[in-house]
Amino acid sequence: MLTRRLALAGLATAPFAPVWTQAWAQGPGWPERVISFTIPFPAGGSADLLARLVADRMAPLLGVGARMVVENRAGAGGTIGSDHVRRQPADGHAILLATPSTHGTVPALQPDTTPYDPIADFTAIAVLGRAPIALAVPNASPHRDPQSLIAALRANPGQASWGSSGSGSVGHLAGELMNLSAGGLRAEHIPYRGGAPLVEALTKGEVQYGWEPLGSLAAAARDGLFRIIGMGTAQRHPLFPDVATMQEAGLDGFAASTWNVMLGPKGMPAAVVERLNATANQVLAMPDVRARLATAGIDAVSDSTPATTAAFVAGEFAKFKDIVARARLSLAR
Repeated sequence: MLTRRLALAGLATAPFAPVWTQAWAQGPGWPERVISFTIPFPAGGSADLLARLVADRMAPLLGVGARMVVENRAGAGGTIGSDHVRRQPADGHAILLATPSTHGTVPALQPDTTPYDPIADFTAIAVLGRAPIALAVPNASPHRDPQSLIAALRANPGQASWGSSGSGSVGHLAGELMNLSAGGLRAEHIPYRGGAPLVEALTKGEVQYGWEPLGSLAAAARDGLFRIIGMGTAQRHPLFPDVATMQEAGLDGFAASTWNVMLGPKGMPAAVVERLNATANQVLAMPDVRARLATAGIDAVSDSTPATTAAFVAGEFAKFKDIVARARLSLAR
């Protein structure tokens, strides 16, 4: 152990280890074992891609022999995996990839049955990525911009149907936000079981429109299977620069995005949190990492701090609670 510590102390002065040198000086001994990075969803999605890419690049920056292993713990809208991390020791060896589902929509819709407080029970570390929620219509739709669709919905209340990847999904609440922001639109919500069934429904014209994270829609839209006509973010997206934002369409203040945030159990040591944050930011600033994530519709974030991350998650949770209350939504488990 003494030999290992002396070796690491020597390496900490090397120029290729800027991220973990300062944190090591604040207190050696971490990481002492494998860091478990829990994804509370099945393997294969955009969250899984981001977590595995980030973990692979972060591990060697955390010290000689450091390992970060990604573990999928899916179920109950992501709350099973999130609760698992909540109950782990707060020593920096268990971290979570949180999303709007785990720390926004599900706790907002099911406050009495979600087994944790999405704010108080976790330590904020870093925002890793964000992506727009996009509004799409079938190819046969006459609507080519949000204004046209909204006007038709106002003229024919309750006649249209729209889809999302599931009740309580971020796409579901984005659609409800559009209804509220446009002055009380009425249309039938069809919850599908995931992004792929929604893509198929839009391709076949089973619904008049749908809301879904851009990463799930981009490839099919580029292949011409349906059209994306609106973006939930404040700025247009570089993958679809001709697609207007909902704010441009007249819905002032409309903001709907999906995101991936690194959290840990409540009470993590500040030095460990800062070290994880700095390392994550370094990885997400790498050009090849940013390019890889961009192809999946994810905009890498490389300038967050633990404080801004905490404020961001709290703000998003408050926004989803407001949508749930105003739309009078509930979600039976």
